[in-house]
Amino acid sequence: IRKLEYLLKDAKDQGCDTVFTYGATQSNHAMETCTAARRCGMRPVLYLGAIVEPKPDDVRANLLLDRILGAEIHILASEGRSTKDTMKANEALFAQHREQLAKQGHKVYDIPIGGSTPRGAAGFAEAYIELLEQAADKGMTIDYLYTATGSGGTLAGLTAGKILSGDEHACTRGIIVGKKDPQTYGQGVADIANKILELAGDEPNATTEHFELYADYVGPGYEKPYREANDDIRYLARTEGIFTDPVYSGKAFHGMMDQIRKGMVPKGATVVYLHTGGATALFSEPEIIGDLRDDL
Repeated sequence: IRKLEYLLKDAKDQGCDTVFTYGATQSNHAMETCTAARRCGMRPVLYLGAIVEPKPDDVRANLLLDRILGAEIHILASEGRSTKDTMKANEALFAQHREQLAKQGHKVYDIPIGGSTPRGAAGFAEAYIELLEQAADKGMTIDYLYTATGSGGTLAGLTAGKILSGDEHACTRGIIVGKKDPQTYGQGVADIANKILELAGDEPNATTEHFELYADYVGPGYEKPYREANDDIRYLARTEGIFTDPVYSGKAFHGMMDQIRKGMVPKGATVVYLHTGGATALFSEPEIIGDLRDDL
């Protein structure tokens, strides 16, 4: 939603009436784009890659919400590819659809996977600055900030916010939720952060040294659960009444808890976990939920 605040403002300024976006069938971003587009009087069009094949007679979670919101939905076979590669293979189809709508008098605003453009990710630069202000109001100094990272926009925005705020204390740790090469992925995050800094009129000096990345908590893959992460989803729910999901926030929370247990976070440190939502995934297909429904 923080990304969409910036993106749909841009869409409105350009006079767009239709919004295209992309993701997996249970994409949080795709569903949130539908809600924001409807709120702004625009029509949402979704192209979704079926990593987990949805059942036509049992539509669940975000995909169900997409339908309630009246999105135009196109399901694409992933054929073993990542969501990013599935979308890349279908770029000609998207372009043809946009061209067809343009001939009908519509103006389309195109949002990539996760809304992770510099303009969209700038929403999390603002979030970082807000976080520091809230901590200061409570007399706190943040030592560690944890977040899930998928398309990279959230982490890029936080990185830009860290630089814009001048904060040199907090250590930002991103828990990767899909199979990626951390070195290549990290450089991509830094590149987006630098473009945000340029948009803000600042020196583009973000590097991979401004954050830490951990690829140890992906498990079998994106949208694929595993026992240890699900144990921590239950742990947080049963101690605090807070829900995380098995795709993003639950894996990131598990990564943080595992590092605390291993002593990678010193005792007495002030740790902030940035919960980026996604609880609707708890109502998705069994392949995504795993053993969460089984009592311990």
